[in-house]
Amino acid sequence: MISQPPLRIGVVGPLPPPSGGMANQTLQLIGLLEGEGHQVEVIQVNAPYTPAWAGKLPGLRALFRLAPYVAHLWGAAGRVDLFHVMANSGWSWHLFAAPAIWIGHLRGCPVVVNYRGGEADAFMQKSQRWVRPSLLRADAVVVPSGFLEHVFSKYGVATTVVPNIINLERFSAAVPGAALPLRVLVARNLEPIYDNDTALRAFALVAARIPGATMVVAGSGPLRAELEQLAVDLGVAAAVTFTGRVDNAGMGALYRGADLMLNPSTVDNMPNSVLEALASGVAVVSTDVGGVPFMVEDGKTALLVPPRAPQAMADAMLRLADSPELASRLRTAGLSYVQQYAWPGVRPRLLAVYRSVTNTSLAKVASHP
Repeated sequence: MISQPPLRIGVVGPLPPPSGGMANQTLQLIGLLEGEGHQVEVIQVNAPYTPAWAGKLPGLRALFRLAPYVAHLWGAAGRVDLFHVMANSGWSWHLFAAPAIWIGHLRGCPVVVNYRGGEADAFMQKSQRWVRPSLLRADAVVVPSGFLEHVFSKYGVATTVVPNIINLERFSAAVPGAALPLRVLVARNLEPIYDNDTALRAFALVAARIPGATMVVAGSGPLRAELEQLAVDLGVAAAVTFTGRVDNAGMGALYRGADLMLNPSTVDNMPNSVLEALASGVAVVSTDVGGVPFMVEDGKTALLVPPRAPQAMADAMLRLADSPELASRLRTAGLSYVQQYAWPGVRPRLLAVYRSVTNTSLAKVASHP
């Protein structure tokens, strides 16, 4: 039950498919807010093209998506108490986040920007002339980690940390079973910044030491054929399964079937895959990039290695395989740590931001009758 009147919230963001971190978080947030009794209007940034054939027109398809999106924003700004904008770097910011901020600003609808991009620092260095004015028009900027809080402070943008939300019913630890050869999971899309190449090379080194070891690569992307060929070249194709796209509902079973999760990314903020692995009782080996060291502590809740370092990653994997006691300590600490990312812990922090911006907006209206 909610102790204060329910809010009308315009949630601006992507929805699955495809299943990515931001899309999954958007979908989950909508359900949780509605479960609290709030009214949610979804303004989807990746809505299907209308008409469908417009999606086959490079250069023009953005216009066919942008025009109805802006119209939806304009109308919704007159119906809701605030916008919650899921934001990222690059063209996603310019095409979707910035228009939501400016329309909210023009129509007197408070805007909470939930900025999530791991490439925020590079993006701000390159584009702050265009990005900062929009950010400063937002009524609040929420970030999921201390890493992004630090990044934005360098550019004079105040932020509030509200962590990602993990569904601890979906992602839960498996009952221990009989000892098996090492089962490794990689749960990142097949794109350059996630560096699945390094994960495969590290696994090949481990497989040479642990016969019967297997790896599942759960994700989709443009590098699939190249990575499948690399597995062949490394001699581990028979031990590596590429699942393709797996929706969030299906990921729980993959985590519960793994002993170890690799996060090989070269750029990151607060990867949901790491939190999901911890919640599933799976030991984590991750690169120490971006916001990852703000999430997990090396040797306590995960093992951290440099990016693009297959040997270091393999050594960490073998260290866990050779030391069940260490793996057990990491799993236990991870399960304890991740509890703070459940909705009961995140809810009061997010609702405090909502109430703050709506109360400020009402005060402005009252002072200018």
